[in-house]
Amino acid sequence: MFTNNKLSKAVKLAMIFGVSSGAAMSSAVMAQEAAAEGDSVERISVTGSRIKRTDLETASPVQVTSKEEIKIAGFTRVEDMMNSLPQIEASNTAFQSNGATGTASLDLRGMGPQRTLVLINGRRMQAGGINSSAADINQIPAALIERVEVMTGGGSSTYGADAVAGVVNFVMDKNFEGLEITANGSGYQHDNDNKYIQSKMDARGYEYPTGSSGIDGKSYDFSVTMGGELGDKGHVVGYMTYMKQTELRQGARDYSSCALSATGTSCGGSGNTPIPNFYISSPNADGSFDWDEGDYEYWSLNSDSSFTPDTQVYNYAPINFFLRPNERHTIGMFANYEINDHFRPYMEAMFMRDRTVAQIAESGTFFNDNYLIDFDSPLLTDGQRAQLTDRFGLQSGDQFAAYIGKRNVEGGGRQDQLEHNSFRLVLGTEGEISDTWTYDTTIQYGSTSSSSAYLNDFFGPRIFTALSANGEDCASTDGCIPYEVFKYNGVTTEAARALTGTAIMNGVTEQIIFGGFVTGETGVSFPGSDTPISAVLGAEYRKENYSRTADEVYEQGLLLGQGGTTKSIYGGYSVRELYSELRVPLVQDIAIADGIALDLGYRWSDYSTSGAEPTYKIAVDWDVNDDWKLRGSFNRAVRAANNIELYAPQSEGLWQGADPCSGATPTLTAAQCALTGVTASQYGNISKSPADQYNGLFGGSPELKPEVADTVSFGIVGNPFEDFNFSVDYWNIELEDAIGAIDAEIIVTQCALTGNSAFCDNVQRTPGSGSLWLGEGRVVATNINLGKLHWEGVDLSANYNMELFGGNLNTNLIGTYMLTKEYDNIPGVSPAFDCVSTLDYGCFAQPEWRHVLAFNYDTGSFWRATLKWRFYGEIADYSGTDTLVQDGIDSQSFIDLKGSFAVNDYTTLLIGVNNVLDREPPMVGGSLATNGNAIAGFYDTLGRYLHASVTFKF
Repeated sequence: MFTNNKLSKAVKLAMIFGVSSGAAMSSAVMAQEAAAEGDSVERISVTGSRIKRTDLETASPVQVTSKEEIKIAGFTRVEDMMNSLPQIEASNTAFQSNGATGTASLDLRGMGPQRTLVLINGRRMQAGGINSSAADINQIPAALIERVEVMTGGGSSTYGADAVAGVVNFVMDKNFEGLEITANGSGYQHDNDNKYIQSKMDARGYEYPTGSSGIDGKSYDFSVTMGGELGDKGHVVGYMTYMKQTELRQGARDYSSCALSATGTSCGGSGNTPIPNFYISSPNADGSFDWDEGDYEYWSLNSDSSFTPDTQVYNYAPINFFLRPNERHTIGMFANYEINDHFRPYMEAMFMRDRTVAQIAESGTFFNDNYLIDFDSPLLTDGQRAQLTDRFGLQSGDQFAAYIGKRNVEGGGRQDQLEHNSFRLVLGTEGEISDTWTYDTTIQYGSTSSSSAYLNDFFGPRIFTALSANGEDCASTDGCIPYEVFKYNGVTTEAARALTGTAIMNGVTEQIIFGGFVTGETGVSFPGSDTPISAVLGAEYRKENYSRTADEVYEQGLLLGQGGTTKSIYGGYSVRELYSELRVPLVQDIAIADGIALDLGYRWSDYSTSGAEPTYKIAVDWDVNDDWKLRGSFNRAVRAANNIELYAPQSEGLWQGADPCSGATPTLTAAQCALTGVTASQYGNISKSPADQYNGLFGGSPELKPEVADTVSFGIVGNPFEDFNFSVDYWNIELEDAIGAIDAEIIVTQCALTGNSAFCDNVQRTPGSGSLWLGEGRVVATNINLGKLHWEGVDLSANYNMELFGGNLNTNLIGTYMLTKEYDNIPGVSPAFDCVSTLDYGCFAQPEWRHVLAFNYDTGSFWRATLKWRFYGEIADYSGTDTLVQDGIDSQSFIDLKGSFAVNDYTTLLIGVNNVLDREPPMVGGSLATNGNAIAGFYDTLGRYLHASVTFKF
């Protein structure tokens, strides 16, 4: 039984750091009622510990987002709500198309989604699918979220691996009662009036939209939640949701209607064009292309089909999806039943089916292969043969070598049809062992089956046949239609369709967990405290299986638009763990403190892949008085490599960026470029990739060691006067043996600057041309154990309530000040670099300061209003070639306005506009953009977001 003094403390602390006004008020009301009746306060588990407590404040900083905040945000995707928080950096989102995984993942602090542990009710989620080992939060029903708790750093001693950056715990409303039906509709609207990019498109003769877009990118969401008692000893909650998102293409916005060049000064594009471009030479003796200077030509076609040096560039942007179409169904239930005090079984069951399509520009030949074509080929005109004779001295019976860039506009955009079916089942029981000890045992199974069907991409071997190249003969092949690329507009839809293929990939991820723990009070206390020491003892076994089966087309990279092969992957690992926690109250009711407690944790983990690793924590929780708290903690976290990092075969792919040794005026000197493999004759003559895409070799390694991270945090929580509370927390994360791949552009640049073989051995240029995008040129960027990562920052949270005009105004601020985001990839070899407020070194746009400030006004009658200001500080530093951000990126502000109306006792209407002022995302050039000339999904990407929902609650 708790005294009223402790109840008062619980009330005050529950209202501090991270709890929204609605959640804070409800906590206060419930606790005051308990105090009046002399009842005990229910103990709850808060993220970061399995020891139950009476308040939401712990020695580790935890930011709480309530269901009211989630609902009023108006988003139909949980990822959008979470990505608006200052602590989270955009990762896999719905605004990605090229390379999309079809999942939604969270990236806490920008350390990578693989270092963010995602939980549901304190239990980990399974891997998202065949393309991502991070949890897919698409399967979480927004309608049933009670609160979201975000804890910075550590967590490994409590939950195991992956909690390096921290933990995001979705706490579901397992006690919901009644029937709730919600229907939501939303869409985007933008005024297309960007004069800068419109002038660039005018110069190219490109089409673009003007004026209002109308409402597009529409989304429809429907959810049903039901809950009630099972007899008088149990409770069950069920839910069903449906969401449909319509597509929005880059051509719907003027600022994304062309692909800007890397410098941002012009509308770039691709050398793979509807009217093809050709690299042509007389072949070497071995049939290879002659890349020696002056021995080849880069030609296109005139309208009479003659060769011309006036080559083409294709605007591939408009057909790309800026927002993917998506259809999702979820269904699930949460149930518990008390047979007696010692046996209370519970169950959680969740299922999701999600389908999305990622569309990018049409396929093409992409200068992928060296075609040896007969001089006497019927595909050529007599005029073209004469040009080949004049330029290369070729005659009848000879062959010429050609790399061809033909865009398949006759066949439509490439599409990756992605489907995910996830199932999660938790069976467990909890109960009392004695008056002071309880237990909890769990069996958990999670599985995600996913598939990729890639359509409308050119099937490489068919191109050889249709060109009668390299010994193939179209005339003698059944069904072959000649590929008339040497004829101006000569390719028909029928011929293009015959050249495409389909690649299929399927896979399953499985997670099996057996675990249990006991917790309670030991009956032993320190001399200075009346409160006994609390403890947790537990054990867990976890098995992670991963299988991805690619068909022959994927395996051999036979589709030309894939950038390389996609291999099958089979692997798995298991981990056995023992863990314990102690909460040790040291002193109580002394002059300098109402109470000081020590939190200790230890976890021993034995991985089948890398052996045993310990994690541990020590934290101090100092309640100065009812109004002030000091806290500090140290956490050791360990993350073993996941299945994709371990077992992904090394294969070819593409990386976005720039080759600093390409172009007529390279950004690096001839001596520096020579270290990357550029000859004196090649310097200044290596062509840039028009699409800013280059070849790379990527993949995993079973020799990877676990990462080890240490997190230190300390802060203050205060309630200095009535109706105002705040918290300030400093945190510092240092990680060693980071698992990852060095950015390919950094590898090239560091090779040039240092000449170190650790970089230069991984730069492999095409013989003759020196290219990294034509022929076999590439950069090797496979997974390795890198050096160190160092992140540090300060989190601020503040709440203030006041009466205003007969109602109540609550002001809530959450913000993050980033001090350091440092990469030291190869200590002692390459220089460390800091990614805070810079776009250099391939850094993400991480501002120093980012906040969300919300004003919530409750009239006390039938309506409420919310005004929210989302602020992103400036990105101050950049030394690259992108002229759009030579002075960095200015600070960005987005204003949201919402109104909630109680129509009657059963009906609530919500109407809102996010980004009221229709601010565009800051534009960046081709080498910095993640999609559509923007850092998509981080800043507001599509303009105004309008949403409305109606909720019926019975």
